[in-house]
Parts: sequence; C-alpha cells; structure tokens
Amino acid sequence: MPRATRVLLGCLPGVAAVVALVLCAYGVEHAAETSARPATHRPAATPYTAPRPHIVPRARWLGDAARKQPRPRYDDRVLAVFVHHTDSPNGYDCADAPRILRDLYIGQTGTRDWDDIGYNFVVDRCGTVYEGRAGGVERAVTGAHTQGFNHGTTGIAALGTFTAGMPVPRAMTHAIAALSAWKLGLTGTDPRASVHLVSSNGLSRYAAGTTAKLPALAGHNDGYMTSCPGAALHARLPEIRQLAARLQGLAHPQEGHSRSAGSSDPGALRSTPQPADRRWGS
Repeated sequence: MPRATRVLLGCLPGVAAVVALVLCAYGVEHAAETSARPATHRPAATPYTAPRPHIVPRARWLGDAARKQPRPRYDDRVLAVFVHHTDSPNGYDCADAPRILRDLYIGQTGTRDWDDIGYNFVVDRCGTVYEGRAGGVERAVTGAHTQGFNHGTTGIAALGTFTAGMPVPRAMTHAIAALSAWKLGLTGTDPRASVHLVSSNGLSRYAAGTTAKLPALAGHNDGYMTSCPGAALHARLPEIRQLAARLQGLAHPQEGHSRSAGSSDPGALRSTPQPADRRWGS
C-alpha cells in the first residue's frame, strides 16, 4: 500500500473526531438559536373575568347577633348564580340595611332553625353588596337559597320585594351584575351561557338526580317553584346578564344566549342529596 494512502487512513479517526466536534458545536449553537426564537402560541381562550366589587364583611352587619353554628360546607366550584329577593319592605334607608340583614339572619336561624343566613350575598337598593353566609366570599360556599340547587351555585338576594310593577333600582341591578360577573368569572363562566346542574332534591322543579339545563345567571324560580325573585326583578335578568358579560370584557352583547359554558362546564355538577336540603333554601 502506498505510503500516502497509509498516512490518510491513519488520520481518519482524528478527522472524524474533528468533524464530530464541529457538528456537535453547530448543533448546540443551532439549538440555542432555535430556543431563543419567540415561540408561536395559539390564542388563549377568552377569560371571562371581572374585578371583585367591594363587599361589606358579615361581621360589620352581624355583630354580636351571631349564633353558634357548624362549619361551612363547600363545593368544588360555582357554575351558576341564583337571584332572589328578600320579600321585605322596599322603603328603607340604606343606612338601615345592616339592621334589616340582622333581622333576616335572626328569622332564618331562629324561626326557621337554619344554621346560617341562606343567601351567599345580599345587595341593597343603593348597590351595596354584603357578605351573607359564612365561609369566605371567594370560595364555593354551599348556600341555602335554592332547594335542589344549593350545590355549585351562589345565591344573591336583592333586599326588598320586587313583584310585578315594583321599580327595581338601577344601582341594585348594576351591583348584582358586577357581583355575578366576578363570581362566575372565578370559574370562567359567561353570565349569558347555560350550565348543567343535577337536582339534589325532588321538591325543586326537577326530580332528584335529574340534569337540568339552566341559565348561568338564573332567577330563584328557574330552579324552584316560587314567585321569587319577583316578576319585576326576573324581567330584568336579561339586562343583568348582558351587563355582567360586558363587565367581564365580552365585546358582543348578543353572543352567548344559548351557548353552553364551554370550558367552565366540564359536565353536570353532581352532588349527593343531603337531608339538610329538605329544609334549606325553600
């Protein structure tokens, strides 16, 4: 074999090593350049969120009237809001709202023997929002407001009586919309959507175990056979839904009337019927 050929063959391992080093260096450099490039992201899903309104803590209105009560119960999420009225006089001074709330609390925990006020929140005619049932305003506290559908929902009560022909204060409807927009936004729910809930009590409009398709922002009488929240307030719910959607930043007022809650509704919220439901939230 010629000497030149033998020298070339002897150098091949060294040449291969150099080539490998060059390729390795190129690969690391190329990888670094690739990772430095801005990633292409798909547009994120629309976040149905709204700022938290000011909420007066229950300690401010309840004071020393609080009774000893069991620990609050919780659900894993809130998918719907039920709107109520308290069926109490309308001509109150808003400064008297805390006293009226104490009277409601005493009536529900005394005469009715409930463990706490049934509503999660109460809104007065001046638009002030009060924390109702104990457990934390940001948490999914199980209320006692809509028999059969206390689980996975929040109860908002308008302080007053709003039967047919009664005026509903604008400040009140705006506060209900703001509170609903924030509370539903915690689970990414469009206030104009529909959600699926499973009735836990046959005394509701639906037999126990039945899956009901209900508005995400509903009236008490959508889930229970009652005149609450009154014809006048119930007639304002479409307007409240639209305002809540705008507060969540949803641009198109007419979208979503019949749309389900999408990612916020991973399936009907199921709950085990509990004996307490039979006396709570009538």
